[in-house]
Amino acid sequence: AVLAPSFGFRESAAAARQRVIPPSIHELVAAMALSGRRSILAAAVSSLCGVAHGKVVIDAMKHDIQQITMSNFDGVISKFRDSAASSLWFFKDDNKADADFLKEYNQVAGDLKGMAKICAISCTDWPVFCDKQGVKETPTVMIYPTNPMPAFKYEGKLEAKGVVAKVARFIPDYSTKLTKDKADAWMTTDPSKPKVILFSNKKSPPTIWKALSSETVFKRTVKFGFVSESEADVAQKYKVKKFPTVMMVRGSKAEIKETYSGEMTFAGLKQWVNLHSESGMGDKVAGAGGGKEESIEEAKPWLVQEIPELTAKSHNDICFKGDGLCVIYLKDGEVTQAEVDMLSGLSKKFTSQLSDRGAKMKWMWMNLAIETEFKALFDQPVLPSAVVFNPHKRLRFAKMDHGEDNDIKGDEQALSNLMDKVLGGDARFKVVPGQKLPSWAQRQPAAGKKAEL
Repeated sequence: AVLAPSFGFRESAAAARQRVIPPSIHELVAAMALSGRRSILAAAVSSLCGVAHGKVVIDAMKHDIQQITMSNFDGVISKFRDSAASSLWFFKDDNKADADFLKEYNQVAGDLKGMAKICAISCTDWPVFCDKQGVKETPTVMIYPTNPMPAFKYEGKLEAKGVVAKVARFIPDYSTKLTKDKADAWMTTDPSKPKVILFSNKKSPPTIWKALSSETVFKRTVKFGFVSESEADVAQKYKVKKFPTVMMVRGSKAEIKETYSGEMTFAGLKQWVNLHSESGMGDKVAGAGGGKEESIEEAKPWLVQEIPELTAKSHNDICFKGDGLCVIYLKDGEVTQAEVDMLSGLSKKFTSQLSDRGAKMKWMWMNLAIETEFKALFDQPVLPSAVVFNPHKRLRFAKMDHGEDNDIKGDEQALSNLMDKVLGGDARFKVVPGQKLPSWAQRQPAAGKKAEL
């Protein structure tokens, strides 16, 4: 027999065995610890899913979504609608559909991080604001394009891919699609601004490029260009063979070229471009000596061309100012890329030969189909041809020899022969009559377009 624990009377051993004995204090502590671990684990799982006890929780440490309130909606979204696209997810804290959408929407925020404002607001906390926005049920996503386009409700599937595509469509694009005809003029406008070019196998600028071009600081201080792989002449000029390639060009004559070697991400490219964005000075810049302002209409593509065209606008910059003689390739029409490559090769060859002699040769070409007065001056029986022009003191020029029967073509060999004669002192120079240049052709920009663009 044993004593009953509470009342002090004796009971049989059998009865004692049938009685349920309470757990000891150590057993109670162990059970509580096990229960606690289970509760912590459950809480952790809920937290990872963004849901705590059925409540949607957006954690700044875990999510890329920016949660806003009614009071800062204007400061976060409305204030930037002139330059940035945004989306806003209206949710209710305890709605299962919203809890399920959180992961998808956070992927949207991750994919577009830095490129668009991806925000969310709780209709549980701000029901009046949600009512004013016409939100009747959640989840609802509103898209806010740049002004003047109105905000609208996203009607597609509530999946990351669809939302990303819709928002990306409205990210402003301030980049310029560059073609053979436009690239050089674009490169020499706003010389104080770095030019960043994406050479791509895509037909249009990708989202990252649009976002970089419209970034708040960059859109004032950097110029972004886009070159499709189909523009082979432009890619060849910059010796680009791999797509995509990002190149930055700087300097008043676009003489500094740097290729990006990091990861093709928005954050990586932004950091790289930002190193040089501070040099931007706005839409107008001071010319040499800090005097005259140079605007977009005064682009000078010839400053960045290996073999520039000699025209009324370019002749001082590329021939008549500075030292040296001018090697002018004469063509009855436009020069081809093959001819430019040939002239460029000869330029490098003779430049190296002259490096220790102090002599200088400047290479260019002239369209005699347009510059008819110069065609009469040079009076060459065969085209293409060439002359070496001395623009200093007494204006005079030496002509390529096409033979007595005009059977010598104006090719690379004939041009090399002309250069050898000039450098050897055997060339005959003809004086320009009256020491006055012929009239230059007056070229008009295409109607409705700015000059040189």
